[in-house]
Amino acid sequence: MSEGAPHTPARRKAALGFIFVTALLDVLSLGIMIPVLPNLIKAFNGGDTAAASLWNVAFATSWGLMQFVFSPVVGLISDRFGRRPVLLISTFGLAVDYLFMAMAPTLAWLWVGRIINGITAASFSTASAYIADVTEPQNRAKAYGFIGSAWSIGFLLGPALGGALGEIDLRLPFFVCAGLAATNWLYGLLILPESLPPEKRQPRFDWRKANPVGSLKLIRSHPDLTVLATVGFLFQLAHNVLPTVFVLYAGYRYGWSPFIIGLTMVATGVANIIVQSLLVGRIVARIGERGALIAGLTAFGLGFLIYALAPVGWIYVAGAPVFAFSALVNPGLQGLMTRRVGPSEQGQLQGANSSIVGIVALIGPSLFGITFAFAVRHDATLHLPGLPILIAAALAGLAALLTFVAVPKPAPAAAH
Repeated sequence: MSEGAPHTPARRKAALGFIFVTALLDVLSLGIMIPVLPNLIKAFNGGDTAAASLWNVAFATSWGLMQFVFSPVVGLISDRFGRRPVLLISTFGLAVDYLFMAMAPTLAWLWVGRIINGITAASFSTASAYIADVTEPQNRAKAYGFIGSAWSIGFLLGPALGGALGEIDLRLPFFVCAGLAATNWLYGLLILPESLPPEKRQPRFDWRKANPVGSLKLIRSHPDLTVLATVGFLFQLAHNVLPTVFVLYAGYRYGWSPFIIGLTMVATGVANIIVQSLLVGRIVARIGERGALIAGLTAFGLGFLIYALAPVGWIYVAGAPVFAFSALVNPGLQGLMTRRVGPSEQGQLQGANSSIVGIVALIGPSLFGITFAFAVRHDATLHLPGLPILIAAALAGLAALLTFVAVPKPAPAAAH
């Protein structure tokens, strides 16, 4: 399809379908890594669990660092040259990278592959900018909610798929993901139109804006963006608690087996998908993006409180429907942020947001992992194994309060 092809409803729907699949594959890759990558690292270390744990930290930190460094670069490139080439190159690179990791002969080569994965996965910022290009401001929250369901589906299917394929061969999941990414690249090559016309692009590529610190200047240049970015940082930091401690916490407090933990992840994922796919658009239409953001952060904090204080497993599970309404956060936040910059800055904005996620990926695991270890070691006196989740609840409450106090209600004309 040519770059200048018009965005008819059918083509726009096909384009959003490609963006959905791109986001799904990005998240699916993260989900697949949960059960597979640590075991592959362990196999490279001759079964040494302690050494594998240290390498796993190095892998996670390296991935977050690549997101932090390259997300603003990728975002600004898309502002300068268009979204389509960036998305296609990133998707093709993701396919090559999976193939690279599948055939990595040593642990060092596998690490290189993970670093490359952090770079290619930075395309999510461009995907978010694409959505801002092709949807009206008043419809963006609904579109982001639809795309956000890719995260829930990816984390729902990823660990299950990785575990099942990993039982056959630890490298098989990487080959499968390489095939999926290559198929998506071919689909995009044939279907995906360009969303950013030449007249709305950045006139030149400015490295001062492309570095992680420089990319945050855009956020600092808009007072409202600064507040919203702070809210986003608190949200992302709090959200990091479950990937860090959930498996250990559930096993320690409730004695859950890996099978029960897997079922719980499925139930939580299904609840999130229902909210994202069926309710986000309706709720935003009724209470607006600011209201949806506050409501989502409130549900986020309440869900964490239930998770942290639940004395038995069934009460923890009962918190999942409450926590699912945290799916309102990202659509509301993205809808508010994208209104505050022009078309030529959407990629830079999303790159800055991804850099914030990268920062969280660097500090979150240590914050919550060390806190959980402390809580377990002092459980005889504290009786509070859910301490890291309580900290996450406090962060969510702070984000909700900041939104309520510092984010102004939009004027009626702000939707135009």
